[in-house]
Amino acid sequence: MPIFLHTADWQIGRQYPAFEPDNAVPMAAARLEAVHRLAQLAATEGAQAVLVAGDVFDAQTVSDKTVRQLFQAMAGWAGPWVLLPGNHDAALAESVWSRAQRLGVVPPNVHLALKPEVLLLPEAGLALLPAPLTQRHTHNDLTTWFDTVDTPPGLLRVGLAHGSITGILAEDIDSANPIAPDRATRARLDYLALGDWHGARQIDARTWYSGTPEPDRFRNNEAGLALRVQIDGPGERPVVTPLSVGQLRWQQWEAGLHQAGDVALLVERLQAMSPADVLDITLQGELDLAAHQRLDAALAEAEARLRSLRVDRHGLRLRPTDADLAALHADGYVGEVVAELRDDAEAGSDVAREALVQLTALLAELAPETPAGGSHAAA
Repeated sequence: MPIFLHTADWQIGRQYPAFEPDNAVPMAAARLEAVHRLAQLAATEGAQAVLVAGDVFDAQTVSDKTVRQLFQAMAGWAGPWVLLPGNHDAALAESVWSRAQRLGVVPPNVHLALKPEVLLLPEAGLALLPAPLTQRHTHNDLTTWFDTVDTPPGLLRVGLAHGSITGILAEDIDSANPIAPDRATRARLDYLALGDWHGARQIDARTWYSGTPEPDRFRNNEAGLALRVQIDGPGERPVVTPLSVGQLRWQQWEAGLHQAGDVALLVERLQAMSPADVLDITLQGELDLAAHQRLDAALAEAEARLRSLRVDRHGLRLRPTDADLAALHADGYVGEVVAELRDDAEAGSDVAREALVQLTALLAELAPETPAGGSHAAA
């Protein structure tokens, strides 16, 4: 009863330049931590092998330290690992794989599937047919050879490939490398383990994408999983069970804010978030001074607590009420400046909006405390 884990798209060494360094560094580290968790899963699930369907590394140029860290992370499970080159880490004449071999960091239980040839793991009950990429993009189906090759009887025929199922994953796929949608049937495969699509997805009963084990983008596509595959014998139907691996949760929100109650609801949602959340918020609407100040305080607290918080405020307007301005004692020249900034902010000026936020915040600090029942208490 062979059991193996199917995973892909680790992209070890990936950087996150769109994020601040204090967020990007832990996000990159989470990818290595996912490998530690995969090793633990292999042990607890009784796996006979772990199959990695390409893009183990994010680039050929990852540092030697990163290469060493990857193989150290895999040391938590002593069974056979099979690593397939993908489009990010293709098996070039000089590659991250040849460098790993020169460094002497590839242990005996890790098999590098660098050539299109049958790889036998009889102790795991597997005859593997890998289709490694030897360049970043190809226009030919590298799995074609699966159809004609023979494998020993009694072992499961399992294909391992990285690319796009023709006619099904045409949009947003990471590479052009085509794979026939009926390859498992043509090649008499018991299972075809695929990589390149970053979410878990079933193509047919014997063909699956595992997705990346650590989510790395906001698209909700079943990322953060590994697949436990059990096949009772050659020709038997695979039983595929998704297992949770990912640590970070990527979410995108849109919030319309028009009154204090809207802010209160958003604050409540933010307070339910954890340090594992990567959150992107787009804000729209308009708020008076008190609601805007409460929003700023809540966002500042969340920014310190979450893994990452990015806020798009371009659609949000600060509109202090007459009562707000009166409470600030913004009269004379200062009052004229505040009124002019308010008009420009309402007309869509981001500079005026930010200036109004800073000026009213300063005035609020200098103004006498508003009595209970005043405009601030009511907001």
